[in-house]
Amino acid sequence: MRRWTPQAVIALTVAVVPSSCRVIELSGSDWTLSNPLLNISVPAKLPSQAHVELFAAQVIGDPYFGLNDFNLRWVAWSNWTYTSAPLISLNKDAASTYLVFNGLDTFSTIELCGKHVASTNNQFRQYYFDVTNILETCAEDPVLSLNFGSAPEIANEIAAQPGQETWPYGVEMVYEFPNRQFIRKEQSDFGWDWGPAFAPAGPWLPASVVELGVEEIYVRNSLVDIYRLGQLNNLPPDQEQPWVLNASVDYLGQSGSNRGINYRLLDADNSTVSSGSLTNITTGQGVITGAAIIPSESVQLWWPNGLGPQTLYRLELEIVDSGNKTIVSLAKRVGFRTIVLNEGVITAQQLAQGIAPGNNWHFEINGHEFYAKGSNFIPPDAFWVRVTEARIRDLFEAVVAGNQNMLRVWSSGAYSPDFMYDIADELGILLWSEFEFGDALYPVDREFLDNVSEEATYQVRRVNHHPSLAFWAGGNELENLELSIVEKTAPDQYDRLVAEYEKLFLETLVPIVFGNSKSISYAPSSTSNGYLELDFSLPVPLVERYENKTPGSIYGETDYYNYNSALAFNFSSYPVGRFSNEFGYHSMPSLQSWRQAISPEDLYFNSTVIQLRNRHYPPGGLNTSNFENTTKGMGEMTVAAQRWYPVPDKQDSVANFSAWCHTTQIFQADFYQSQIMFYRRGSGMSERQLGCLYWQLEDIWQTPTWAGIEYDGRWKVLHYVARDIYQPVIISPFFNRTTGELEVYVTSDLWSDVSGTANFAWYDWSGKKLDIDTPTSAEFSVGAINTTLVLKANTKDILNGFDPENVILVANASAEGKLPNSDQQQTFTHENWFHPTSLAKAKLVDPGLELSHSADTQKFTVTATKGVAAWVWLDYPEGAVLYFDQNAFLLLPGQSKVVGYTVKNDTTGGGWVDGVTVRSLWDNNVP
Repeated sequence: MRRWTPQAVIALTVAVVPSSCRVIELSGSDWTLSNPLLNISVPAKLPSQAHVELFAAQVIGDPYFGLNDFNLRWVAWSNWTYTSAPLISLNKDAASTYLVFNGLDTFSTIELCGKHVASTNNQFRQYYFDVTNILETCAEDPVLSLNFGSAPEIANEIAAQPGQETWPYGVEMVYEFPNRQFIRKEQSDFGWDWGPAFAPAGPWLPASVVELGVEEIYVRNSLVDIYRLGQLNNLPPDQEQPWVLNASVDYLGQSGSNRGINYRLLDADNSTVSSGSLTNITTGQGVITGAAIIPSESVQLWWPNGLGPQTLYRLELEIVDSGNKTIVSLAKRVGFRTIVLNEGVITAQQLAQGIAPGNNWHFEINGHEFYAKGSNFIPPDAFWVRVTEARIRDLFEAVVAGNQNMLRVWSSGAYSPDFMYDIADELGILLWSEFEFGDALYPVDREFLDNVSEEATYQVRRVNHHPSLAFWAGGNELENLELSIVEKTAPDQYDRLVAEYEKLFLETLVPIVFGNSKSISYAPSSTSNGYLELDFSLPVPLVERYENKTPGSIYGETDYYNYNSALAFNFSSYPVGRFSNEFGYHSMPSLQSWRQAISPEDLYFNSTVIQLRNRHYPPGGLNTSNFENTTKGMGEMTVAAQRWYPVPDKQDSVANFSAWCHTTQIFQADFYQSQIMFYRRGSGMSERQLGCLYWQLEDIWQTPTWAGIEYDGRWKVLHYVARDIYQPVIISPFFNRTTGELEVYVTSDLWSDVSGTANFAWYDWSGKKLDIDTPTSAEFSVGAINTTLVLKANTKDILNGFDPENVILVANASAEGKLPNSDQQQTFTHENWFHPTSLAKAKLVDPGLELSHSADTQKFTVTATKGVAAWVWLDYPEGAVLYFDQNAFLLLPGQSKVVGYTVKNDTTGGGWVDGVTVRSLWDNNVP
């Protein structure tokens, strides 16, 4: 089948309404943003956020430049009013007229014709208001006014209310603005350790006026749930059962009686696969629902990247009257797949295979275990109105190019837009999605819970049809961090706060997820020890395990952050679990990115501006009165670089700064590679570890962060290294520095056996081959999603008589096997290398790197002419965004690599090619 085009994606996300139902889009530039107290009035548009309009009107400078995150705090502390031009095209004689807002950020008061319509307090809800009566009495052309209050100020006012909820010290993770947990706004808008605190306000998503006739309805949201007959949430379904297609439409207007729903399912060639009328129709409270059975043989399965094809279908739905006349129609793009988070008890069969007792914690796609390889996605911009489809597509294409199949869409940002799921559907990226709660405990008063219920119901129904939707989590680090803090610091309050936690994340959210979808799994927190019990006869089927663990058993997923770089590469310090959902270490962005955001005079490692843009503070945050505590993150990066790599020592200060930035990236990538190898090897160990998602995919701005892709799309060293170590078959060294034990494994995440040969060769840094007493090759066979040992030695024995600072092992593997859902045999190759001491002490020599470019083939050739080149790096100048086929690799003397590239953006007219340079770790010490 042919692939759906991006244009087709857009078409399928738009409801088709009869021409007599008028929808007047409020998007556009006929708006004014104002604050009379500040004497500011500027042109504006919708969707919008105040900072963006003020910057466009040159009232403020670029919010991302320098220390404007601090300098522009007055914008967040102010109120802002959006006023429309007269809405001259409205029909006052319509039977009913609604205002529909898909996103208002966050506290707004809405007026139409000078009359109060409503007030809102949730960034994530869809709001709709009947304004028929207001328009009937409007003497002039209607004007719409949206007044937005200061979110930080209102959050503080709510927190200060008499009798308001409080929590033990340390439970709320505070960055810049406090009290974010009291309001339903993007939590990272109040600051995070990788991003700024702008706390923007405005109508951030589209809005419209809807005019209806007496018999007309308007579709405001809809749900499509595709699952196997008999399927229940969080349980692996019977893959032999047919599909159930459940469709539910939320509408405005009068429902009438005897309404039905017709459906038609079309493939990518526009051929009808299945059609008919939905059965078991129910109506009420602006919702109509029905279902149909789709035979399994009628459709093909949708698979994630690397596991099979991304087969997609067009689903057309028509709401009809008793005479089968169409009242309204809509279309969605869907896929047929089951994706389940299996947290079930380790079975007797698994125990017999050597898997440790406890519970599973892994995903299964269409009945198959698979290894989840990926990263964590954060908000790609502090202002969502600047996030375009093109930008998300570029990021997601980098995910696919990086051999990833899953992204954890971190909570405490904003719910992902439809186009983000659309692109993920097309490219085969599973999106682990989370409700927007994180690193805090939350109120449980009735008003707050009702507000959350409306938010969650809208969001669950909006995105459920996407095959890329992998999972819903209640929030981030709620059990492993927040409840653990309570247990340690305020044990007398633990039971009460656990009950409150369950009231929100189990009693409120579980019925919403399970009540709307049978196709998706849910867990209240990432990270956690999973559930203790899943019993659908209970009012709330999930019973959390918390710390009810049996010694010797393994449960749940892990995260890992250790900023003591002395422990880096010590795999015995890494957590053992069933899945790793986040781990990492921060690094500096490139010089090219820094130049986008700070002045030339600030381009040195510990400049005040760079220190203050680094948000990795110790507990307690930044003391803005004297800018204390800004050196924690900078110091950690400095110590790690000095401990493990040659210290940059260049006469030119900017070149030296660039080398320092690059060295922090090498440490980050090296450290992540070590952990990914360890977690992937765990697939064949007793923990049966089946996933690792590193922190984090991309940057929200230009600053030191944990990202692998910089703000403008430039790949850091990390993304290249992750791309390499996420290949299907890898060879990995593991070294115990205390005992001297060296082990090399070949690991495969393929679904069938692979067989091949591993080769080993020892060298000194000049490139001389060394006669060290280990095998030069080993035959191997690796089972499905498994690992096997191919070399075992003790360096205290084999390196006796050799200088360990002048020794490296180069290992490579070549294997024959098949990709999942493929009958084609292919060869998988991978190379890795090992050094027994820190590279800071290595006897590096000048590798004599040479670089050439072929305009005809559009490829670069890199050659090492003198010695071993470690961490070979191709760099390119500003003005373009691209990635190379390979980067951050090893070259032996006489070896060459031909490197292609993919250009994503170029403002240089191709001139960037002339600015490409090559360097290795040895160049750090070159003046």
